[in-house]
Amino acid sequence: MEASNVLKNIKWLVTILAALTILFMAYVIINGYIQGCFVSRQAFGTYIDSFGVAAPAVFVLFQAIQVVIPVLPGFIGCAAGAGVFGPVAGFIYNYTGICAGSIIAFLLARRFGVRLVKKMVSEEKYNKYADKVDNSRGFVLVFLLTILLPLGPDDVFCYLAGLTSMGFKKFCLILFLSKPWCILLYSIGFGLLFR
Repeated sequence: MEASNVLKNIKWLVTILAALTILFMAYVIINGYIQGCFVSRQAFGTYIDSFGVAAPAVFVLFQAIQVVIPVLPGFIGCAAGAGVFGPVAGFIYNYTGICAGSIIAFLLARRFGVRLVKKMVSEEKYNKYADKVDNSRGFVLVFLLTILLPLGPDDVFCYLAGLTSMGFKKFCLILFLSKPWCILLYSIGFGLLFR
């Protein structure tokens, strides 16, 4: 009985923390939008930098949420991360946030199915890539290439992966091994360019 109470308390605490995080990030995003912080890398970088010592955590959370609910193109966030934090820290924060958001998108699609995915991804993009979901073997290859190469529709494919029979471990393996390379290129390129 005690173990089940502890588990319930942990689930309750995680739910509360998740709700508070979502509320805080909603504030960050809405406030940033009102201030016009998403129009350029410089404006976004200045906004993130304004959070002081909390800037890395805010940035990682922002990068995670922008995968789940696309707010701006991913390369702008990568550029801002590298510009604000430098190439090394920018890479770490970008990689952490983007991987976390990708996992959340996969799990949301796995849990809630096509109805949610159609709400999170534009109908045009969903229709463009949905036929890939039917071919699981072909989808894995397309997913790998999309995650590996820059400027691909990663967020769409993370949602679509959740609709396939792809296992969570395979999804994470592809994500963790393929995603760093384009983020590394962004981080080094933008970090050197904006420093």
